[in-house]
Amino acid sequence: MNAAPPSPRRANLDRRMCVAANRWGARRAIGIFFGLVSRLGDGVFWYALMTVMALVGGLHGLAVAVQMALTGLTALLMYRVLKRWTKRPRPFRACPGVIAHVPPLDEFSFPSGHTLQAVAFTVVAVAHYPVLAPFLIGFAALIGASRVILGLHYPSDVLAATAIGGALGTLSLWIERLVF
Repeated sequence: MNAAPPSPRRANLDRRMCVAANRWGARRAIGIFFGLVSRLGDGVFWYALMTVMALVGGLHGLAVAVQMALTGLTALLMYRVLKRWTKRPRPFRACPGVIAHVPPLDEFSFPSGHTLQAVAFTVVAVAHYPVLAPFLIGFAALIGASRVILGLHYPSDVLAATAIGGALGTLSLWIERLVF
């Protein structure tokens, strides 16, 4: 079952923004930079951060790493369900003028799993280590931008994933405070 399509006006804006961002990403240096950001957002960066937290942060760091991992697992399950439910084609498949600058990890576009994970991880990490806020918020924003620039997502995929990731991260913190 597919979700209701966006209004024609909103869909047109989404497509125009996607085409413009994707053309910008066709520049070699831009494409390489955002390809690297996206690759780090596949999980490598986040797993490394959790490992460092667990090794350097003592019991608190270990607890934060476990909380991030559980939040990430929840985000992964939610994004997979949403992708199967919405079945929104990726921009490079449905939007003339958009090219995939890197291969996608799966078939559908909505929501951006990279962005969802990045925002959820960032919310949890920053709540425990506020000093990381400028770096992690900036990195999460770059991940979201990379997904549009690389032709893999529409801006609305990234915005929805930001909202969902923020909600999951916040819910994780709320449960932590309730339980502990």
